[in-house]
Amino acid sequence: MDCIFCKIATKKIETEFLYEDEDIVVFNDLNPQAPVHFLVIPKRHIASANEIGKGDIPLIGHIFEVIAHLAKELGIGEEGYRIVNNIGEAGGQSVPHLHFHVLGGRSLQWPPG
Repeated sequence: MDCIFCKIATKKIETEFLYEDEDIVVFNDLNPQAPVHFLVIPKRHIASANEIGKGDIPLIGHIFEVIAHLAKELGIGEEGYRIVNNIGEAGGQSVPHLHFHVLGGRSLQWPPG
């Protein structure tokens, strides 16, 4: 499989992680859209949220638990932040591997675009 996020998760592409455990990795976005902008990805390849099954519920809960912890640690937990998950090409998904963008540190407008 030629998935860039799988290569990052398996350390075939060197990346500085903000967080790592047996199931997920977290790293800063290369093209940040806010003062704080990091990505959270599962190590196991899941193409998009459309492929999440009942067996993935603990993984998704864990992802959101880690996001909340890192948001507090990075100083955006109190003021607020946005979690974005794009699905499919029309939804803006550029990498076909489930990932969550977490953005904060500035006022985020709605609608996003």
